[in-house]
Amino acid sequence: MTPAMQTLMRDVARTWDEVVTALHERRDTGPAAAALADAVVWTELPTGAGGTGRDAALAHLDAMAAGLPHRWAWTRLSRTLDVRRIADETRFSFVHDRELPWLLPGVAPTHRPAEVTAVALVRVRQGRIDEVRTLWDVAGLCRALGLPGPGPPSCR
Repeated sequence: MTPAMQTLMRDVARTWDEVVTALHERRDTGPAAAALADAVVWTELPTGAGGTGRDAALAHLDAMAAGLPHRWAWTRLSRTLDVRRIADETRFSFVHDRELPWLLPGVAPTHRPAEVTAVALVRVRQGRIDEVRTLWDVAGLCRALGLPGPGPPSCR
């Protein structure tokens, strides 16, 4: 691997890390506003929440950041990256004290502590994030919250 590739990979990782840290630790979408490409596609799977285009993606992130549940914390479990893409496996923990329309639409708060694993697939081009797909283990989350399955949209 060349030094130029190593630098590019560090820059890609730094771009994503700034967005994730600000969003999940400070509930601040400012770094995302600076990092998103105009034609970004942001999708939360399996709910389909997110947005296409910078304004729609930022509206989604603003709503998400404003509604993060109590004791929201995250831990990266693994990371794979190349010069344009990142795959992060992350565990999020929280108290389910409010509806989470981007994760569990229509599910009333259970007030139980919970953990959920997610994989974020991120593409960066020309220094801007142009695609994010986050795959959440909603079926596992529903089981942990004592909700009958199978999974979204309502953990029936």
